[in-house]
Amino acid sequence: MAKPNFQFQKKQKELERKKKNEEKQQRKLAKNSAPTDENGEEAPSEEESV
Repeated sequence: MAKPNFQFQKKQKELERKKKNEEKQQRKLAKNSAPTDENGEEAPSEEESV
């Protein structure tokens, strides 16, 4: 019976964690780059101005 390769499992888990953090960072940057007006507030959508 073969032994489990714990180093491989650990590396895979670390890679998965890094990927998840990268995706989270991308979502955060996308959220922060939302359109804003000169006051630093979010620009109103067209529906709100009607």
